[in-house]
Amino acid sequence: MKALLALAISIAVALALMAPMPAYHIVQLPAGMVDVRSEMLIDSGTELLGARSGTVLRVSPGFSGRAVIVVRGNRVRLRDFTVDGNREAVEIRSGLPPSDQSFARFTHGNGVLAEDVNGLMVERVQFRNIAGFAVLVSRCHNVAIDRVRIADSGSRTPAGRNNATGGILLEEGTTDFRVTRSELRNIRGNGVWTHSLYTSPRNARGLFAWNWFETVGRDALQVGHATDVRVQQNTGRGIGLPVEDVDIEERAVPAAIDTAGDVERCSYIGNRFVEIDGKCMDLDGFHDGEIRGNECVNRRAPEQYRFGNYGIVMNNSNPDMHPRNIRIVDNVIDGTLFGGIFVIGTGHWIAHNRLLNLNTAHCNEEAAQFGCYYGAGEPDMLRSGIYLGKGAERPAPARGNTIEDNDITGFQMNTRCVGLAPGIPAAWNVVRGNRCGGQ
Repeated sequence: MKALLALAISIAVALALMAPMPAYHIVQLPAGMVDVRSEMLIDSGTELLGARSGTVLRVSPGFSGRAVIVVRGNRVRLRDFTVDGNREAVEIRSGLPPSDQSFARFTHGNGVLAEDVNGLMVERVQFRNIAGFAVLVSRCHNVAIDRVRIADSGSRTPAGRNNATGGILLEEGTTDFRVTRSELRNIRGNGVWTHSLYTSPRNARGLFAWNWFETVGRDALQVGHATDVRVQQNTGRGIGLPVEDVDIEERAVPAAIDTAGDVERCSYIGNRFVEIDGKCMDLDGFHDGEIRGNECVNRRAPEQYRFGNYGIVMNNSNPDMHPRNIRIVDNVIDGTLFGGIFVIGTGHWIAHNRLLNLNTAHCNEEAAQFGCYYGAGEPDMLRSGIYLGKGAERPAPARGNTIEDNDITGFQMNTRCVGLAPGIPAAWNVVRGNRCGGQ
């Protein structure tokens, strides 16, 4: 009897696993222009679908709400329609939220807002003229955003600078997410990024891949306070443009790929960017991860890069992390205003990189023109191809790293190839087989 009962239970479990998931409840949007005056609330198990001939959800000037579409249930699918945020009519100029407040609680005028949702798909949706974020996802799980197009979005601070809005944000411990095959153009703030408060869980297990970025005022991509995120094969141009959108008062120097918080076991692989008025990569908080096969190229005169900077920069603003065990391999950095790679911490392997046409600002000889403001007592900081530093926000002397087989060219790189900060003895790191040249 027990055997028969066990067999019956096994069969029942097997049949339950084989049963198809419940179908979506389909909500068909009407064709043409649809004025939206308040939030559209989407419940569990819903598929919101645009008309075959096209649907545009357009925010009315008197719109009141956090977002055009607010997802408040699990297993929701949004696809094949357009959201016009009517940015000029509804934009409210503001800065970033306070350090103890999430963007979901602070930012209004979004395209799609999802909080505490398990299972969200956004496919082939177009967003334009959005004052807040095109898509803002907070404390969610199993999120897929694919083939969306975002244009002319993001609002400003009272001073007229970007306030990080306009793109796609996943925040506050969102897990198991992907943003793929999407296009973002003319975004005032960040393109695609993660963020969490210092007191919140980190975002985890994500993929940003095969996206295109053009004219972004802040960062094209940012991994903030996260683990196990892959950023791969994204492309873009015109990062840090237009210059009037850059939030220079808050020192938000643009980057093709940025990092913030405590970020580990992440990889930035095979990304290609051209014309970056800022940094190629800012690794603030990045540790125990890989930077491989990326390319950042600038071809214009140095005077045209108002916010030009280093190629790759390590930093340690977050007090819980230590810059360690980063593999920086097979990357191309071509045409930076200052140096190629700024290194702090330990256990890094920096090899087989091509760091070309560095220090186009000719620091420190032309400091008056380009503002070569190096750290006190560290004149080699901005003019070295690879600089082994003492620390950044906190002390983190470069020690126990291997710097080998890199090609390093640019202004006086024949004598300034690998620089050492004061107090960093040459014996602390292995430096070998690098090929250095320059006028």
